[in-house]
Amino acid sequence: MKFLRIGICSLAVFAVLAHGAVEDWSRAVLVVGSTLLFLVWAVYVYFREEEKFILSPLLLPLFALALVVLGQWMFHSTASAYNTRMELLLLLAYLLLLFLAVQAFRSLEDWRTFAWFIFFFGFVICTFGILQHLTFNGKLYWFREMRYGGIPFGPYVNRNHFAGFAELIIPMALVPMALGKVRRERWFVVGLFAIMPIVALIMSASRGGIIAFGVQLILLALWMVLRRTGGKQLLAGGAILLVTLLMVSWLGVTKTLNRFSSLQSLESSEAKRASMRRDTWRIFLDHPWSGTGLGTLQTVFPKYETNYDGKIVNHAHNDYLEVLAETGVLGGVCCAWFLAILFMEGWKRLRSADGSFTAILHFSALVACVGFLIHSFADFNFHIPANALLFFLMAHLATVEIPKMAQSTVPSSQHRYRRRNH
Repeated sequence: MKFLRIGICSLAVFAVLAHGAVEDWSRAVLVVGSTLLFLVWAVYVYFREEEKFILSPLLLPLFALALVVLGQWMFHSTASAYNTRMELLLLLAYLLLLFLAVQAFRSLEDWRTFAWFIFFFGFVICTFGILQHLTFNGKLYWFREMRYGGIPFGPYVNRNHFAGFAELIIPMALVPMALGKVRRERWFVVGLFAIMPIVALIMSASRGGIIAFGVQLILLALWMVLRRTGGKQLLAGGAILLVTLLMVSWLGVTKTLNRFSSLQSLESSEAKRASMRRDTWRIFLDHPWSGTGLGTLQTVFPKYETNYDGKIVNHAHNDYLEVLAETGVLGGVCCAWFLAILFMEGWKRLRSADGSFTAILHFSALVACVGFLIHSFADFNFHIPANALLFFLMAHLATVEIPKMAQSTVPSSQHRYRRRNH
């Protein structure tokens, strides 16, 4: 289903370029685009009776979370019906796009194409981010004013959100290079695709992003030790990191970061973030079962704020606490269920790994997800639609059973459905 793969990748590109799809108009495009793709796929399946569709185990907890949020909206148990409805539509868009990705990416060749898409797209965005960073004039894309301030990097208004994007794409090129699964004639190209995102991440100076990347490197190192990787692979990984450090030094990261020193006050201090986490926990304690409604933290937070500084708090800078405050235990169980499936299925794929390129794809995606989840303890990247969409695609890649032959074989561990003849 090539049209699905093109459509999903196009929406991902749009979301990133549209500043992460955080504005109402870009979120609407994402929601409408996912709906149109689903309708086109439904018509396609209707006229092709032999076409099968499959379900990923990741879909069920997302669907359950959508039911929880739907209940909040229908039974008026939300502090803001409008905000909850908008978040529900976005959640349904993720659900549709993940479902369509399960249908679209089935063979190893499909996932190879996706990997090259991530390589090239990540390289372009990170190169643009570095260029904009070095020539920053106070405007996004050099012409769009930032009405609400920010410390931008690339198309993202907040450098921490760019770091979330970088965490998702870095392992896709770095892991195959470090584990020796790249053909010799492609070393330079894939190495460049690995180096530029790392350089961009370091230059973004996102502390949460750099810590998450450090965890990803530790996972990669542990895997290399467990798999008893040879000296050539260790040399390749070390060479990538060395070239990265040389590029960062050559670009003069210290001097360029000083250009943004005057904007540091726009970010929340550590004391403010700590108080936000405590206050968000108090919201959860007061609404333990179903929360205050998805997307309502900004509405209810002023009542609980203990460290007022005159700024609006729209997110808790901790995705886990925020989902508990907004959806309660019910939503928290759904999210824990999703993560349990992600790691259990991901580990199952790694245990059955035979050192093939398929195993490298699984491991790359799982490392990307781990880095993103680590960063979510200190930021709110799950509330950036572009990053959330890429995370769900990586989660699917980490857990899907990829047939060794490039054919439309349906994995035995997943449910099969065939449209009934009427």
